[in-house]
Amino acid sequence: MQDAEQGSTGANPYSTSATTLEDAAIASGPFIPGGRVVDAGRGTSWLGEAFDLFKKNPGIWIANVIILFVILCVLAMVPFLGSLAMYLLLPVFSGGMMLGCHSLANGGELEIEHLFAGFKQNTAKLVLVGVFYLIGMVVIMVVIGALSFAIIGGASLTGMLAGGAGGAGMMSAMMMGGFGIGLLLILLISLALSIPLMMAIWFAPVLVILQNLEPLDAMKMSFHACLKNFVPFLVYGVVYFVLAIVATIPFGLGWLVLGPMVIASAYTSYRDIFTQA
Repeated sequence: MQDAEQGSTGANPYSTSATTLEDAAIASGPFIPGGRVVDAGRGTSWLGEAFDLFKKNPGIWIANVIILFVILCVLAMVPFLGSLAMYLLLPVFSGGMMLGCHSLANGGELEIEHLFAGFKQNTAKLVLVGVFYLIGMVVIMVVIGALSFAIIGGASLTGMLAGGAGGAGMMSAMMMGGFGIGLLLILLISLALSIPLMMAIWFAPVLVILQNLEPLDAMKMSFHACLKNFVPFLVYGVVYFVLAIVATIPFGLGWLVLGPMVIASAYTSYRDIFTQA
């Protein structure tokens, strides 16, 4: 009788109450270290599932995106230190939103508080992800700057030498051609360096906040998971590019929906690759 009374007053193990901020380590299934390879079509499904999460609480999603946008704009107005803070804090905000996505996916609610939840849980690790991200961006900028100086300077020198031999017209043509090829080469090299960094950062916040991984371990695991799922991410990128154009057309208002979808897609892709129901 006493046991029955205790059971009637105890917590219901089948309840669908909101996931607390501290109870973030529970995933949809067992965690798969390193992730798994999924079908190419899953790249589209991640955005579809992200939209499903958005539909569960669109008002709070839009509010969180607007608040985050305002915070980033304010930081951008602060010379130098503001830019540093943006890189360091973006993973913190992202980690908090991953908790919000996790709550929605498990029958809970999304709250404004989730945007700032990364400042209460694993904050130091999330900031370190931002530090490594910043270091990576600085290295890329230095490399691109050096290549730009070398390529554009070389094109100018070639044009000048050609001009001395064949006149101003040839010099102008050689310089324009050299600049065009140089700019294209710089763009390709920039993409070649930036994409691996984006791969390392994509899953890092969610792996830190939900699986309590160390920053470098999370970034390495994120990179390898993205690498072996390159085709699904390629499909994701193509669909995202099309949606970005559509979202921008009506005065950019479509980003009030696409912005939350992109954030949520980091969680839905994590759930697909790193967990198994």
